[in-house]
Amino acid sequence: MTFHDTLLEQTQAERAELLSVPILKAALAGQIARQDYVAFLGQAYHHVRHTVPLLMACGARLPARLEWLRAAIGEYIGEEMGHHEWVLDDLVACGADRATCAASQPSLATELMVSYAYDTIARGNPVGFFGMVLVLEGASVALATRAANTIQTALGLPRNAFSYLLSHGELDVEHTGFFEGLMNRLDDEADRQAVVHAARRFYVLYGDIFRTLRRDGLRLAEAA
Repeated sequence: MTFHDTLLEQTQAERAELLSVPILKAALAGQIARQDYVAFLGQAYHHVRHTVPLLMACGARLPARLEWLRAAIGEYIGEEMGHHEWVLDDLVACGADRATCAASQPSLATELMVSYAYDTIARGNPVGFFGMVLVLEGASVALATRAANTIQTALGLPRNAFSYLLSHGELDVEHTGFFEGLMNRLDDEADRQAVVHAARRFYVLYGDIFRTLRRDGLRLAEAA
């Protein structure tokens, strides 16, 4: 069994819990309101705009023995640059004001996830950041294109209100094989365990963004 297979197996329960979040199931059934989609985009902006800075921070902290992984991070950076602007484009297409959205504050759940990502890189093993990559890209592959098509039909929004979801659904399918190859090159057990540990945490943290989406990130027992 490869490490990538092991990673998926050891995080299966957390992944299933994320995919069972009520608002995600409602979105796939076309049962959400426009304000739910706008709220999702608003929080997506606040974590997507940190993707490139996080990749840069991770690359800077990697040891010399992982130079090959630093090179791969360079590829990721080139592909992820400017994606937060796509989210703002979608918000404008939904009728929101671009400047207001860009100047807004993240919800508690979003801020905690981003903070944990920086903390993983700075305090722990920077390789653990790839646990976040697994969670966000995996969720995107599983949900993005399906959700975009269903939400567009249900809400009657224009196609250009879904550039982030549609592009990431397709882009992250391409990234999946690349990510798998990187994980299978990790040969240090501490690096591997750092990825597994972080992935488990990020499944919960990312899920909290959706669990609390309708209440501005407040942790609500009934939303779990």
